[in-house]
Amino acid sequence: MAEAQFTAETSTRGEWVRQANRFTERITADGSSRWPVEPGRYRLVVSLACPWAHRSVIVRRLLGLEDVLSLGIVDPIRDERGWRFTLDPGEKDPATGIAFLSEAYLAADPEFAGRYTVPAVLDVAERKVVTNDYPQLTLDLSTEWAAHHRDGAPQLYPEHLRAEIDEVNAVVYADVNNGVYRCGFATSQQAYEQAFERLFARLDWLSERLADRRYLVGDAITEADVRLFTTLVRFDAAYHGHFKCNRQKLTEMPVLWAYARDLFQTPGFGDTVDFDHIKRHYYATHHQINPTGIVPAGPDQSGWGTPHGREALGGKPFGTGTPPA
Repeated sequence: MAEAQFTAETSTRGEWVRQANRFTERITADGSSRWPVEPGRYRLVVSLACPWAHRSVIVRRLLGLEDVLSLGIVDPIRDERGWRFTLDPGEKDPATGIAFLSEAYLAADPEFAGRYTVPAVLDVAERKVVTNDYPQLTLDLSTEWAAHHRDGAPQLYPEHLRAEIDEVNAVVYADVNNGVYRCGFATSQQAYEQAFERLFARLDWLSERLADRRYLVGDAITEADVRLFTTLVRFDAAYHGHFKCNRQKLTEMPVLWAYARDLFQTPGFGDTVDFDHIKRHYYATHHQINPTGIVPAGPDQSGWGTPHGREALGGKPFGTGTPPA
């Protein structure tokens, strides 16, 4: 759900207020919604720069849904019309024939006047948005799409851990996932400092939680780890400097840096990261924050492949499952 014009979502106190998701219908296994799970019917459209979209890319890969849910990737640089399919031949999405994601939004709601956000799941034949509800989307990939998971797919949202996963996700979203945006898009000193304090207080809490456990909930990767990872992997490349989240770099927080490297080196995580897209999107499209549009040459990313030592804490990345191919 990467941002375009943040001023439209800023309170009178200068606080960033995120746009609500407009399309919240679910794709269901039992057909209780008007959108039943059907292999090949839908297309997941993402930006590799966007942390909210990145979650769905990771979950799709971990669960082995590549053959049943196709993937469209937009250009990390947008113009005034929003996300563009300029990476594809003819600058159109090959599955739907649309040139801009906005076309699918307006096909679903001709009166839609908000930001055209990713991730979005489209009905390929109708060329319109079904859902842009990113929090529910990944949960549904784990539950509603279970019949199409690969053999050995991990349990990312196991029933016996759901309450704890939901609890962790709620505070991580408020203070970290959305917290970095509340720092970066604040338009008053007070709003920025309040968001800054909440962000780093929560990162300290996470460091304590992860000091003696390999993963956030249970002894294997869950939805909670996916959601934290997509913020952490962007932290030094974008949020530390661009969003002024600069008490410390991720590389200066030993527990979180080791935890993030552990996930990065796990199949399905690091192989879905595109630092070029991340940096070009953040620095070249947020003109209110970076009016020159200059994209920094750093930071050095070679450290992501260094040993992390987290295996000593036990646990298995995929539980009783197996890594993706």
